[in-house]
Amino acid sequence: MQELTVTSREAGQRLDKYLARYLSEAPKSFLYKMMRKKNITLNGKKCEGSEKLAAGDAVRLYFSEETLEKFRGKTGAGKAGGRRLAERFAGGIIYEDSHIILFNKPAGLLSQKAAPEDVSAVEWALAYLQDKGELSDEDYQRFHPSVCNRLDRNTSGLLLIGKTMAGLQAMSAVLKDRSLHKDYLCLTAGQVKEPCHVKGYLSKNEKTNQVRVTAEPEGDARPIETWYTPEAYAGGVTKLRVRLVTGRSHQIRAHLAYLGHPIIGDGKYGDSRVNEIWRRRLGVRHQLLHAWKLTFPQMEGELAALSGREFTAPEPEIFAKVMGRV
Repeated sequence: MQELTVTSREAGQRLDKYLARYLSEAPKSFLYKMMRKKNITLNGKKCEGSEKLAAGDAVRLYFSEETLEKFRGKTGAGKAGGRRLAERFAGGIIYEDSHIILFNKPAGLLSQKAAPEDVSAVEWALAYLQDKGELSDEDYQRFHPSVCNRLDRNTSGLLLIGKTMAGLQAMSAVLKDRSLHKDYLCLTAGQVKEPCHVKGYLSKNEKTNQVRVTAEPEGDARPIETWYTPEAYAGGVTKLRVRLVTGRSHQIRAHLAYLGHPIIGDGKYGDSRVNEIWRRRLGVRHQLLHAWKLTFPQMEGELAALSGREFTAPEPEIFAKVMGRV
């Protein structure tokens, strides 16, 4: 018999989700069968899997060592470790508490893996937490710290990372109800003279991972809404502050291109002629889009200290270089 004590990091999730992480190689049907037969119990009682776990709960597994070993699979964070990654991650931390981290992701780094061999911001975070002694192999087996919002590989700026289940759930809630305000900075081709509030519709081609913006709904297109405010202008380049109302895939990039103000360096939706000019001048090879500020709504419970707070990530040096060269 093995007894697992739920920690504050893992609290708040359903029991079946918790078991699926810990016994990652076990079929769900096996887990539910074991709960029905009381080979898995919660606080000494029969359980169904839908129970929400609290810190201090005791989960007992009445399995042989051979069965546990068979179904646990990999028991650590794998190659996520490394002092170099930990130090690089630590250098980009804007804010950290016991539940979340705000990380200033550099352009070029994936938010999370797209392939098994990738090293993403998640791996950097795992290395950091392991280096601090906050994440053991046993912890990792039961809960995986993860990103709450995703930024494109070549978009820099504030990335939300949940260190605990409570952090992940709270951030998921404010992202879903749009009460967490997200402001971006970008450099666009052409002059935007006045603030504007624009709406439209966006559809995505899953095969090409490319989106299309239209003025009217077409097919499965979803509504999009964005605020743009010009911050500075010089020689054909506008620095824009962008606030997302909706948060669709590639929304800012595609919407600005549709409006005739593509983001400089954007190889997918941008102007190839403009991109080539800036590649030659300053070596720009990615879209100049930066997740600049997060403004938190009123928060409750363990994350109440975040209520009304604003966090910003310094804009990349390339922004000042471009604006200084035009």
